[in-house]
Amino acid sequence: MKKQVFINLAVQDPEQSMAFYSALGFVNNPQFSDDQGKCMVWSEHIYVMLLSYEKFASFATKPIADTKHQVAGLFSLSVSSDEEVDRIVGEGLRAGGIEPHEKRDYGFMQQRTIEDFDGHTWEIFYMDITKLSGEETTG
Repeated sequence: MKKQVFINLAVQDPEQSMAFYSALGFVNNPQFSDDQGKCMVWSEHIYVMLLSYEKFASFATKPIADTKHQVAGLFSLSVSSDEEVDRIVGEGLRAGGIEPHEKRDYGFMQQRTIEDFDGHTWEIFYMDITKLSGEETTG
């Protein structure tokens, strides 16, 4: 079996959250979705499960964090260009997301942060590893 990552998030409205994540570029997998949860695919190996609070609570052993007021985790997605960072975050903002601070430029990495309706924090970034060694990319 291939190794895969499933990130499970508690959300108030799975349908509304599915629309937001679709705007970011995730694709819904209806095979693992129902009215209480939506399976969203980022890549062949990375999935985000958007679960209603009731369904999420059935798996959890602790109280669900209030992610609108507290950070429960930072989830980061790498993309292939700085322009893609801007495009994805722009689509997320149009879909109702919140950008809590300005774009960050670390020289070798460009990063923007967006929060979904429930306050889950996503960092979308492009990293040019050649800039770590002082080399420039060639096209």
